[in-house]
Amino acid sequence: MTSRHPTIAEINLPAFRQNLRFVRQRIGPRRALLAVVKANAYGHGMIPISQAALSETVQGLGVAFVEEGLQLRRAGITQPILVMAGFLSEETEALLEHDLTPVISHPDQLDWLKQKTGRMTRRIGVHIKIDTGMGRLGLLEKEIPPFIERTRSSPKIEILGLMSHFADDDLTDGRSADDQMARFENARKTIEAMEIKIPLLHMANSAAILSLERAWFDMVRPGIMLYGYPPPSLSGAAIPINPVMTLKTRIMHLKRVPAGTSISYGRTFTTRRESLIAILPVGYADGYSRAWSNRGQVLIGGRRAPVVGRVCMDMTMVDATEIPAVRMGDEAVLIGSQGSETLSADELARQLGTIPYEILCAVSSRVPRLYREGAVPS
Repeated sequence: MTSRHPTIAEINLPAFRQNLRFVRQRIGPRRALLAVVKANAYGHGMIPISQAALSETVQGLGVAFVEEGLQLRRAGITQPILVMAGFLSEETEALLEHDLTPVISHPDQLDWLKQKTGRMTRRIGVHIKIDTGMGRLGLLEKEIPPFIERTRSSPKIEILGLMSHFADDDLTDGRSADDQMARFENARKTIEAMEIKIPLLHMANSAAILSLERAWFDMVRPGIMLYGYPPPSLSGAAIPINPVMTLKTRIMHLKRVPAGTSISYGRTFTTRRESLIAILPVGYADGYSRAWSNRGQVLIGGRRAPVVGRVCMDMTMVDATEIPAVRMGDEAVLIGSQGSETLSADELARQLGTIPYEILCAVSSRVPRLYREGAVPS
């Protein structure tokens, strides 16, 4: 597939598959693996990434919302899909019709399911979420017994899994992680004491897969590591995963200006010398943050070129004065490698005081995703 749009997100599918195989090798063949593809697969394109994941040994896909699950079903994907952020009353019918598996933690959700399953002949599988310290979705300890009783009184509803979520998602606080796992184990014991056996327990995110084997339980839920980045707390570790996305554009215009020329809106940058300014057809509408104004860098000709002036909706200006033989149409890399230089989502996130998840998810739908089957970087 080719694109006439000058800005593209190039997605390396072999790198994605290799990252997935690393997770499988690490956890072994017996544990289930749920590939997390929510938020448009962290900006990489949910449908092609899901198809690539299902070509490997995964047991299902994880999305946040019902609509994401429906997009996958409309694409012909029939494998299990776990809807992890819950659902609203008006989404219940579509959820059941398309055989999506909900995560539930509120009595109203049980009632909505019961109302829609009365005439159904099959049982509906659900996962139950326990709040072990996140303070977001999930049952508190005291809420577990009455909730399980209500579930047991609904013969069409079958508990397939029990899940929780680490509040310290990087697992830098070992005591907090131990406390959450203890609460999770207690929840399991409480439910099993009510003579209910739960097939799948799952809590492990990417950080836990890499550093906390005790949290693997029956299934793991890798997210950011599938896309080539370890959690920020492990960014310096030698982990055999490769970034999957390269965000690149091309120089739309070159302009030589004298010293004292102001660049872009608000005149926040003024040249101190005669300068060659490259105009790139990418801006905050494409997910290249306005926060990069006067502080970002891009790669041109294998060198770093600074962003000058404010990032606009559709355009970004960089100083290309030091780039030899630069021409209109030359490639500029915003995330990825060019020559011996690399601008990783990790580095970009640190500069903006955020996390690589946000950098990747920010790439907007206006940017075409081009899926490559080339070699995995060494």
